Amino acid sequence: MIEAHATAKYVRTSAQKAGLVLDLIRGREVNQALATLQFTRKSVTHDIAKVLRSAIANAQQQEGFGGDVDRLYVASCHANQGPSMKRTRPAPMGRGFRVVKRTAHLTVCVAEHPLAIAREAAPAGGRDAWAGKPGAAQKNREGKSAGRKRPAARRGKARGRSARSATKT
Repeated sequence: MIEAHATAKYVRTSAQKAGLVLDLIRGREVNQALATLQFTRKSVTHDIAKVLRSAIANAQQQEGFGGDVDRLYVASCHANQGPSMKRTRPAPMGRGFRVVKRTAHLTVCVAEHPLAIAREAAPAGGRDAWAGKPGAAQKNREGKSAGRKRPAARRGKARGRSARSATKT
C-alpha cells in the first residue's frame, strides 16, 4: 500500500482555522476532496488544495504506485501551529496593543486503497462469519447484544426526577 505526504510550512493562517477545513476532507477520496476544497468559502482552501496536489504527485512518483489516482484517499491531515509574529498596534493614551500574526504548518497524507480481492463463496448450510463464535446467537441484526437491558431501578424513573421526589405531594 502506497502512502505519501506533503507539508506546507509557515502558511499565514492560524492552525485552528486550517483545521476546520482539513476536517472536511479527512478520509475522502482525493478527487472528492479537491471538489470539496474548490467550493469551500475559506481563504486557506487554496493552500490546502496545493498541498493535496503535491501529496498526490508524491504518491505517483513512488515505485509501487499502481497508476490509478482514483484509488488514492486522504489518510490523514493536520495543521500544526507555526511561529507567531508579534506586532504592536497603537492604542489610546500612549499604550500599545499586541497583535499576534499566527502561522501554521499544513500536512496532508494520502494512501492507496488496497485492491479488492474476491471472496470465496459462503459454505453451504447458511452459516455466516459469526457462526461458531461465543455469543453469536445473542447478536441481533444491528450487531448489538440482545441480552443487555437497563437496571430495574432505572426502568420506570421519570426523566429529571427521582422516584422518591415523584411520590411526595
